[in-house]
Amino acid sequence: MNAPIIEVEGLSRSFGKLTAVSNVSFAVHSGAIFGLLGPNGSGKSTMIRMLLGILPPTAGQARVLGMDVARQAEWIKPRVGYMSQQFSLYDDLSVRENLNFYGRIYGLSKRSLEQRRHDVLELTGLSDRLDQLAATLSGGWKQRLALACSLIHGPDVLFLDEPTAGIDPVARRQLWDLLFELSGRGKTLFVTTHYMDEAERCTDVGYIFQSRLLVLGRPEQLKQLPEVNPTDSARYEIRIPSPAKYLAQLRAQAEVHDATLFGESVHLLMDRKTSPATIMQRLAITMESPAREISPSLEDVFVTLTQAAESSLQQGSAVYPKPEPEPEPELDADADADAGRSLRLQEQTHLADDERQAASSQTQRLDFPNPKRRNEFVNQRQSPGGGLWAVMLKELVHIRRQPTTLFFMLVVPLMQTIIFGYAIDTQIENIPTVIFNMDGRQLSDELSSAFANTRKFKIVGYAQDEVTFRRALTSGRAKVGVRIPPNYADQIVRGEQSVLQVLIDGSDSQVASTAQSAAQLLGVNLSMQLARFKSDALQIAVARNPQGRSAQPIEVRTRMLYNPDLESSHFFVPGLVGIILQLVTLFLTSFAIVRERERGTLEQMFVTPVSRTGLLLGKLLPYALVGFVALLTVLVAMIYVFGVQVRGNVGLLLSLSMLFMFCSLGLGLFVSTLAKTQLEAIQFAFVIMLPSVLLSGFVFPRSEMPLPIYLVSFAIPVTYFIEILRGIVLRGADLTDLLPWISGLSIAGLVVMSLSVLRFQKRLD
Repeated sequence: MNAPIIEVEGLSRSFGKLTAVSNVSFAVHSGAIFGLLGPNGSGKSTMIRMLLGILPPTAGQARVLGMDVARQAEWIKPRVGYMSQQFSLYDDLSVRENLNFYGRIYGLSKRSLEQRRHDVLELTGLSDRLDQLAATLSGGWKQRLALACSLIHGPDVLFLDEPTAGIDPVARRQLWDLLFELSGRGKTLFVTTHYMDEAERCTDVGYIFQSRLLVLGRPEQLKQLPEVNPTDSARYEIRIPSPAKYLAQLRAQAEVHDATLFGESVHLLMDRKTSPATIMQRLAITMESPAREISPSLEDVFVTLTQAAESSLQQGSAVYPKPEPEPEPELDADADADAGRSLRLQEQTHLADDERQAASSQTQRLDFPNPKRRNEFVNQRQSPGGGLWAVMLKELVHIRRQPTTLFFMLVVPLMQTIIFGYAIDTQIENIPTVIFNMDGRQLSDELSSAFANTRKFKIVGYAQDEVTFRRALTSGRAKVGVRIPPNYADQIVRGEQSVLQVLIDGSDSQVASTAQSAAQLLGVNLSMQLARFKSDALQIAVARNPQGRSAQPIEVRTRMLYNPDLESSHFFVPGLVGIILQLVTLFLTSFAIVRERERGTLEQMFVTPVSRTGLLLGKLLPYALVGFVALLTVLVAMIYVFGVQVRGNVGLLLSLSMLFMFCSLGLGLFVSTLAKTQLEAIQFAFVIMLPSVLLSGFVFPRSEMPLPIYLVSFAIPVTYFIEILRGIVLRGADLTDLLPWISGLSIAGLVVMSLSVLRFQKRLD
C-alpha cells in the first residue's frame, strides 16, 4: 500500500483560550475524495489552513505529499491547489486575467499557461466568459472560476473549503460533477462541507465537532456504527398527514429513541419489539402507507454522534474526555491497527493500485507537470523575487480598473497643493481695528491714516463713545482698539509726550503678536519723523546723510534672500509636496493590502509559491510608479501655478523624492501589518500623518519646540524630506549641503522598511 498523500497525527491549534482543533489524526490516500464534515465553527477551515502551511499548528504534526507542513510549507504550495470558502479571487479582474495571474504566480511559461488555461476552461465550461469581470459572475460561475484558478498549475492535491456554500442546487450538482471528474483523473480531493448529501458522495468521511474528530470512515461503514444502530432497535419511515404536528408526541413515547422530520415523512428509531403501527394506534394517528424499515443516513450518524458529544459536555467536561476503549466493529479486514477511540474508525478507503493507474492514465492533461516542470517550480519557489512580475501586473490592472484610485493619486494631490498653497498664509494683514478718536483734529486724523497705511491694520469703524468702543472689542468685530487722547494734537505741538493706548485681543496669539509689533514699530517711525522734522527746523542733527539731511546715526539695511517678497506659498508649497506624497502613498498602500486581507484574496495568495519579497515588491512598485507621476504633477503645479522655481538640481530632487517614497511605502506596509480592517488602517494612518504635519517643520519651526518634542521630530521621515525640498527648491542646495538630511532619511527608510518586512509574514496570525 502506497504512503498516504495526507497524514495528520495529534494535530491541534489554539487561539489563546479557544481550541479550534484538538488532537486530530487521520490519513488520506491518493485518488480519494476525503470529506471533512462539521457545523460552522467546528475547526474545518482551521484544519485546511494548517495543512496548507499558512497557519502553524499548536501541537502535533502533519505531512502533505510526504512533506512537513510546519517546516516545508513553501515546498508543498507549488503542488497543491486551494479553493477557499469565501470567493477570494479579484472581482475587478476578468476570467482571463484571474487565470493568467495565478498561472504566472506558479511560474508557468507563456506556452504552458495558454495550454493550461485551455484545459481548465474546457473542464469548467468558462470558455465563453473569458472577458467577463469576476464580479459580474453568478455564484455558481464564480465557484467554477475559483476551481479553474486552483487547477491552473496542475496540482496533485486539491483543498476545497466548503466549495458549494451559497450557491443554488443546480450549481452544486454541476460543481460536484466536476469534482468527480477530477477524482477520476487521479486527483486527491480534500473537501469540507456541512451538507449531508455531499458527504454521501465522498469516498472517506470524517466528522469534526467542537474541535474534536468524532468519527472517521467510509459512509457505508459509518452507517453501521453501533452508536447509530442500538441493539434491538430498528429505523422506520412512516408517512402521516401533517407530520410536524405529531413530532413532539412521537418523541415522547418510551419505545421511540429518536424521531426526525424528512420532508412529508418521519424517520423513527425505536425498539424492534414494538411496531410502528402500535405507536400510531396508541396516538390515534392514521398512517398513509405501511411503515417501511430503512437504513440510517449520514445525517442520522452525525446527529447521533453530536448528541453523544453534547451529552459529554453537559456532564461537566470543558473538552471532550477521552472515552474508555471499546471494541471496534469489524467492518473491514484492512482497518488500521492503532485504532483506539470508541467513536472513530481508523479504516481508510483506497483505490487499488491498478485502479489508480487506470484512472491516472485516462488523461494527462490536468496532471501535475512533468519532473522537469517540477524543478522549475522548485527554482521559482527558491527565487527571492518569485511572483514579482505576476503581482505587479495584477496591481497595475487594479489601478487601471479603479478610477477612484487614480483620482486620489493624481487629481487630489493637485487639488490639495492649490488649496493649501493659497489658503495657508503666515503673513497676517488687515487686522480689524476700531478707532476711538477723542481729539478729532488734523493730527489725530493723520494718526488714524498712519495705522491704515501699514496694511497690518484695517479700520472697520470709528467709535464715538467708550461703550461703543468696548463693544466692538468684546463682540470680536475688532481685534485692535486704538484710543487717541483728547489733547493729542496739543501735546504734539508743544513737544510733550503723548500716550496712545492700543488695546489688542489676545485670543489669537499670532494676530496679537503681529498687532503688537506693528503698533510699536509705527510709534517708533512716527517719533523719528517728528524728531527729524524738529531737527531740520532747529538746524541741528545727530547725524546727516550724504545729501546733508538729518538722519539716524546708524542705518541698518536688510536684504531678503531666496524669498524676497516673503510669499508664504514659497515656504509652504515645497513642504506640501512632501506631506501630500506621504499622504497618498501611505493611505493607498495600507488600504491595498488590508483590503485584500478583508476579502480573503491575501489568504489565497499565501497558499501560492509566490515569495514574500515578490509579493511585497509586486504590490509596492506599481504604487511607487503612480506616486512618481503624482510627484511630477505637484511639482508642475508648484512651478507654474505658484511661481516657485526650482533653484537646485532637478535630477537630485527627483532622486531624493524616490528615496522618500520608498520610506513612505514602507510606512503604508507597516500600517497594513498592524491593521486588520480598512477602518483600522485609516486610524493608524491618521496617527502617523498628524505628527508628520505638526512636528516636521511644515507649519511650525522645529527650533522653537521643547527639547523632547524636538528630538521626537527626528523620528519622522518627512522632517528630512521637507528640509531637502526647501533646500533644493528655495536655496539651490547641492548634495554636500543636504548630506545630513539625506543620511537621516536613508536611515529612517531602512528602519521603517525593515520593520515592515519583518512583521509581514506569509501566513495567517
